[in-house]
Amino acid sequence: MKNLHFKDFFWNSDLTCTGGYDAIIQYLNDGKRTCKEVEDFMKARASIEEKYAKDLLGLSKKVCGHNEMNTLKRSLDVFKLQTEHVSLSHLQLAQSMREEAKKLEEFREKQREARKKVEQQIDALHKQKSSQFKKTIDSKKTYEQKCRDKEEADQNVNRYTNTNNTKHMEKLYSKAQQAKQNAEEADRLYQQNLSTLGKVRDDWLKEHVKACEMFEKQSVERINFLRNIVWTHLNQLSQQCVTSDELYEEARQSLEQCDVREDIEHFVNLRQTGDKPPAPVAYENFYTGQKPPNGAPPSRLPPPISRRGPLPSPTHSSREDTIYSTVQDAGYGVSPVLTHRH
Repeated sequence: MKNLHFKDFFWNSDLTCTGGYDAIIQYLNDGKRTCKEVEDFMKARASIEEKYAKDLLGLSKKVCGHNEMNTLKRSLDVFKLQTEHVSLSHLQLAQSMREEAKKLEEFREKQREARKKVEQQIDALHKQKSSQFKKTIDSKKTYEQKCRDKEEADQNVNRYTNTNNTKHMEKLYSKAQQAKQNAEEADRLYQQNLSTLGKVRDDWLKEHVKACEMFEKQSVERINFLRNIVWTHLNQLSQQCVTSDELYEEARQSLEQCDVREDIEHFVNLRQTGDKPPAPVAYENFYTGQKPPNGAPPSRLPPPISRRGPLPSPTHSSREDTIYSTVQDAGYGVSPVLTHRH
């Protein structure tokens, strides 16, 4: 593919026309606007990440399993702690995004200052070129008019060559001489202005080429910078996903250590109140003060109606058969570490 350059394709046939230059400036202004839009986008995303981080940090401080004990309590504590770590990682992400946005702002300002100097110089040359062109065209018109005046004066002299009025002939001759001098002076001024215009044009041509090369270089730098900074932004987002998953994995690993039977046994051993139920309350005869030999009389209240059978007893009896808390979703799993392109 042939390389196309600004300096080769933004000329105009009219010396005073600035259409090509204006097209380049419009392109640069659009590029500057794009930089500002990306900068604002990244700042907005940073604000979103910061707000999310603060909300998540507040959530991690809320009571969650405060009255729980043993392995499940440890797992819930790890769960809250990792939630706090995730919030802090999002806070760091927000700060990193703001730093990238700051780099873009500084880059945009640096390009603006460099462009400003070149644009001022080119604008001055455009004004000088336009002014000199107008002066040259005016002097050309004057020169042409003076030449017509000279021709007319010469024709008058020739017309009255055979006249005997010497005084009149001297007057016509004097006018012809003056017209000739005026035409020569106008010719000299016209050529002088034309020569000056040529120098102005040459200076403008050189500076226009330099400006095109400089503007093209800025455009290449801007596109590369924007591409790289958005790439970095996406890598930051991907890395945040990896970091969050690593932190959540620690919480998952803690849950894998949560032993259901151990927690039940821990509670029993810690809070047990006795291994024997209370004895039946015996009937005592008020008059005899003696208990009937056969125990208390049957209660007059009807027996309770059982709507459901008792909960089934666990079938396992050893620690090896302990049932762990697991996630039954077939789609559950540790998400793979994302691969980043640099």
